[in-house]
Amino acid sequence: MEWQIEFYEFTGGEKPVFNFIENLPTKDKAKVYFELELLEEYGIQLGPPRAIKIEGERYKGLWELRIKFSSNSYRIFYFLYTQKSFILLHANMKKKNKTSKNDLEISRQRMLDYKERFK
Repeated sequence: MEWQIEFYEFTGGEKPVFNFIENLPTKDKAKVYFELELLEEYGIQLGPPRAIKIEGERYKGLWELRIKFSSNSYRIFYFLYTQKSFILLHANMKKKNKTSKNDLEISRQRMLDYKERFK
């Protein structure tokens, strides 16, 4: 059985990760969807260098999907919600070596919000 991927959705219906992906150039978008298919197929077995667990107690449960295409690098932050489903929380184009605290906090807040709304 494959894993399921869901997009985090604001209460108004907007899906920030979906919108981010859909606004990428066509080839970049195809690469991102290919990597998401790998996540669906392999789940938690995907591992480094593609899937990295975020370190630190504050960000417990958060993962980062790393996608490189040509000279662009993208990051999608997600968490394991049930035994077989991931929730995609936040995405960006990577510009620095270190993951920004702002990206981690956005992801953390969305994870907490999702867990609260769907417990």
